[in-house]
Amino acid sequence: NSRHQIQENLQQSGICTDSAALQHMVRRNMQEIGKSLVESFALWQKPQQELLSWVKPFRHWELVAQARSQGRGIIFLTPHQGCFEITSIYYGAHFPVTILYRPPKLRWLGKLIEKGRKQPGVTLAPANGKGVRLLLQALQRGEAIGILPDQTPTKAEGEWADFFGKPAYTMTLVSKLAIKTNAQVIMAFGERLEDSQGFEFHMHAIESAQVATPALLNQAIEQQIRKCPSQYYWAYDRYKASRKALKKLGIYSKKAGD
Repeated sequence: NSRHQIQENLQQSGICTDSAALQHMVRRNMQEIGKSLVESFALWQKPQQELLSWVKPFRHWELVAQARSQGRGIIFLTPHQGCFEITSIYYGAHFPVTILYRPPKLRWLGKLIEKGRKQPGVTLAPANGKGVRLLLQALQRGEAIGILPDQTPTKAEGEWADFFGKPAYTMTLVSKLAIKTNAQVIMAFGERLEDSQGFEFHMHAIESAQVATPALLNQAIEQQIRKCPSQYYWAYDRYKASRKALKKLGIYSKKAGD
């Protein structure tokens, strides 16, 4: 179940140093995940102007201004942490942004999400060849794109790389785009504030060399997660893999392959 998955992933991360801290973090994380589900439905149904009022003043917007003044595109990396939905909505209200999007298996939910994410200034790019071309074209125009870098890619679109010390199938797209273009890479995080006070948008510039390989990309994601581990989506099965893939790595077990 979700609690077991959260505890297992937190133990793997090594962020919690003892059993008491681990159990506290598990409970806190379950609360944060609950909040994220509730806020997502609100974000998908509210008008953009109302949503913008939920974002508190923040620093580092000069990273955007600098990249745009240099005619560079921007690659926003938004892991499953905090309110990653609000980051594209906020940026899209100022400048165009193209978001890589993989529809959920539930068709009705996909329609709801698509409608909610298609805010002014936001373009959705499907997670396929056509979508990748849309991302590249946006960067070539000097615009921004957004990617969930810790999302498990489909077959042949990733490589195995350690994530908190355990092999995880990791996308190669970020590394390829960072190397191919002159885009500014920015790690973005919408921190959920206490007592329903809204969100704070954090941005951190990263050199292309820091995400040049899936292994380096995972290291950058780990650093971001450690800044606010309670708001990371630890229920996500980051290490999910087929039996064939696990056997190839030499780490297959009946439990891991189920």
